[in-house]
Amino acid sequence: QVPLVESGGGSAQTGGSLKLSCSFSGLPEMQLCVGWFREVPGREREGVARYYTGSGTTWYADSVKGRFAIFFDNAKNTLDLRMDSLKPEDTAIYYCAVKRPPCPAWSQSGVHSWGQGTQVTVSA
Repeated sequence: QVPLVESGGGSAQTGGSLKLSCSFSGLPEMQLCVGWFREVPGREREGVARYYTGSGTTWYADSVKGRFAIFFDNAKNTLDLRMDSLKPEDTAIYYCAVKRPPCPAWSQSGVHSWGQGTQVTVSA
């Protein structure tokens, strides 16, 4: 698997902002789907946002549209997630991930590599 190392996260208040970063190692030159999932205890891991390196298209879960933004720097092999207007419902462990296309949406099925996870906590 492709090693993924996450950084960022932490705590924020409602309405605040945080940025997550994911560093990729040994990423192949083939076109890939890269993005973020999040997981809350008792619930399945859900897709948050993804970026397709082949076309630069993005996908966002309805729950984060207009608040989160994903960016992939292919020169540095880094993936960022900018989170604005945070809500307590955004509290979760966030994981970056890589999977092979196609990826019209973003589900955990077929994920090739996972980051170690980073905690995001948003207080009311």
